[in-house]
Amino acid sequence: MVLVIYFLIFYVLLSISLYLLFPKADVPAIDGLIPGKNFIQWAKIIGRKKWWPLLLLIPIVNIFIFCGMAVDLVRSFKHYKFTDSALAVIFAPAIFFKIAKSDAEYDGPNFTKEQAYMNDLRVAQKAGDKRKVERLIRKSPYKKSFFREWVESIVFAVFAAAFIRMFLIEAFVIPTPSMEGSLLVGDFLFVSKASYGIRTPMTIAMIPLLHNRIPYVGKESYLKEPSLDYHRLPALEDIKRNKPIVFNWPVGDSVFITKQRSYTLDQARRANKNSIGDKELWEKVKNEDYVVRPIDKKDHYIKRCVAVAGDSLVIRDRQIFVNGVRQKNPKEMQFGYTIQPPRSGINPNVLKRWNIAQTRADRAIFNGKQVYFLDSLQVTQLMSLGDGVSVKPIEHPKDGDMFPNDDANFGGWNVDNFGPIWIPKAGETTYLDMTNIALYKRIISVYENNDLEIKGGDIYINGEKADSYTFKQDYYWAMGDNRHNSEDSRMWGYVPHDHIVGKPLFIWFSTKNASLKEGIRFNRMFKSANVD
Repeated sequence: MVLVIYFLIFYVLLSISLYLLFPKADVPAIDGLIPGKNFIQWAKIIGRKKWWPLLLLIPIVNIFIFCGMAVDLVRSFKHYKFTDSALAVIFAPAIFFKIAKSDAEYDGPNFTKEQAYMNDLRVAQKAGDKRKVERLIRKSPYKKSFFREWVESIVFAVFAAAFIRMFLIEAFVIPTPSMEGSLLVGDFLFVSKASYGIRTPMTIAMIPLLHNRIPYVGKESYLKEPSLDYHRLPALEDIKRNKPIVFNWPVGDSVFITKQRSYTLDQARRANKNSIGDKELWEKVKNEDYVVRPIDKKDHYIKRCVAVAGDSLVIRDRQIFVNGVRQKNPKEMQFGYTIQPPRSGINPNVLKRWNIAQTRADRAIFNGKQVYFLDSLQVTQLMSLGDGVSVKPIEHPKDGDMFPNDDANFGGWNVDNFGPIWIPKAGETTYLDMTNIALYKRIISVYENNDLEIKGGDIYINGEKADSYTFKQDYYWAMGDNRHNSEDSRMWGYVPHDHIVGKPLFIWFSTKNASLKEGIRFNRMFKSANVD
């Protein structure tokens, strides 16, 4: 609604400014107020074809078309300064009002004149007529100083890069080992934002090319206001089960941020100093030093979408079943194992050949024991060393930190045995009572913006007693391929559709352990990131 109101006010001001400006170009003032005709006359004034304004109906393209028309219009009245062009792009009605109230005269269609100038310049250059070239440049209103050339080039480069990043393709880096060995720590990916529908910006006051933090400064890179409502353009394809997706961390709206990572308020509340050894976290908890983020500025996560809206999911003995069907496992899916080597040990060259324990992401300490994250092939290779080798998967306890954090009703779940759980779908209705409200309370109150209260065992939504709820959007279930070393939907629940960012395309660069000093993995460059 905010977006609609903004564009209505902008269009009214634009129409009034054209009403005042058109008479200077011998165009009836009233044409500036007639929708459609005002843009046709505008195109005529600057020297464009009558059909040119139709391009304003094409999403994303219309931004460039409008900016070009605005700049050509101010230049048609001899306003060639950088500040004039900048204002035309930033807020066109302001500069149009200024020109209308000034003594500026219409100097002819700028686009036509500029094209003629460029053509004359090309002809002179091709003929080798240096004197004519110098004369054309000297007399040209389009000539720019060296400084202005650089400033405009930098501004255009930043604008173009920010535009592409915002609407089309964005670069991401894999920071954690949750998708090992499908996607590795230090892999740099390109992600398509158009595949699942371009999500229009919600946070609009921000530093270009930064997501949510200013490097080295340690501050957020945006302002929460003004902001726009959520909208998404039509998708090129649907989100498919068992494909990687990039999304905003659903529970990352209120976070403590340390040098190591971000922690939700709930994580900090349930943990203790023994379970999380990040001293900076506990200092921030003490000072209540946390950050509240809008949807599009939450941290980016990449996981595999193992279930889509409407699916029923269950995990039994580490195997996923969806709608009762055993799912195909990722080719390089990993679990945590303890290894008891033979008395003679294991030759390090053998481990290197099998790519076992070669990076920090390949191992961890779990319950005081050294754990190695291995895929099925690596387990088979280790077992082939003989009877003296023991390779055992780690056993996870029934974990109170599992979604939905309700031990009374869902206390038997852990990372290897989870569910059954239904993934909400837009338009579907579920019953509600105290035995299942934990599954849906964040959806109802946070993701779908309702007032949820529980009074004496009764559930109230927006002040009315409720025993059912109809979902407004689709949800997804996301898990890492490194199943014993991934913080995913098993810990924090559903991924809302409005949090979806895009589809991983390919790996364009890769460093070992996310450090250029440790080397470049050339064998991973230009591999598909949309791995099975």
